[in-house]
Amino acid sequence: MTYNFIRIRKEGYVFTLTLARPEKRNAFTPTMVNEIDHALKAANTDKEVRVVVVDAEGPVFCAGMDLKAFTDPSADRLNPAIQNGDLSLGEVMGQLNKPSVALVEGNVIAGGFLLVAECTYVLALPEAEFSLPEVKIGIFPFQVLASLLRMMPQKKAMQLCISGEPFSTIRAMEYGIVDGLLEEGAAERLIGRLAENAPLAVTRGFEALKALDEVPAADRFHYLKRALERLRDSHDAREGITALFEKREPGWKNE
Repeated sequence: MTYNFIRIRKEGYVFTLTLARPEKRNAFTPTMVNEIDHALKAANTDKEVRVVVVDAEGPVFCAGMDLKAFTDPSADRLNPAIQNGDLSLGEVMGQLNKPSVALVEGNVIAGGFLLVAECTYVLALPEAEFSLPEVKIGIFPFQVLASLLRMMPQKKAMQLCISGEPFSTIRAMEYGIVDGLLEEGAAERLIGRLAENAPLAVTRGFEALKALDEVPAADRFHYLKRALERLRDSHDAREGITALFEKREPGWKNE
C-alpha cells in the first residue's frame, strides 16, 4: 500500500506507522487522517501484529491540523487508493485494540496531542516540547480536551487548553501525557516486553475496557466475569496455563 503522508512497515510482531510529512511539520490533512485510519485498521485486524509503534520524520513530531488543507480541500492531496471520510483523528487513534507506543523525538503541537494521547505508552526525548496554542488564534482544542480528561483532573486539563504556553517533557510526565524518557534502548525494551504477552488476552482487555462505558456500574463485575469465561476457552488461555505447568515458553496463536 502506498500512502501520501505516512509510511508503514511490519517487522515480526511490530507494526510501525511513521508520519512522513516533515516539510509541513507533519501537520495532518483530511487525507492523512484517512491514511492513518486505513493503516491502523490493517494493524488491528492482523493477527501477527502485537504492538503498534507511532513515530515521525523530521524535527517536529506533529504540528496539529493543517488549517489550510481543512479549509481549502484543493490544498490537500487525495489518495485514490482509499476511501476518504470525515474522520476525527482521536477516534481513528482510539480504535486500536492492541498496545501502542508513541516515540516522540520532536515537538507535539495542538491536534498532534491526539496522536500521543490515544497511545498506550508515550516515550519522549527530554528536549521535546508540548503546546496547545489554539486559543492564541481564536479556536479551542475541543478534541484534545476529551483525551486529556482521561489523564488528569478537569481543572488541570482546562488550564493546559486555555494557557497556550509550551511545557517540557518532564512536565508532560507529571501530567500523565508522557510515560517515560526516550533513552537509549528504552523503546526496544518496552516493545519487546509487550510483544511477549498473550495477544488475544491483551486485545480482549482493550475491548472490555471500551465496553465498560456502556455497562451499568452494578453489572460490570458480571460482564467482566463473562469476558473471562469466554477468554478462558481460547487456545491461548489453555496454552498459557499448560506452558506454566510445564515450565516452558507459551506458543501464542492469537486465537
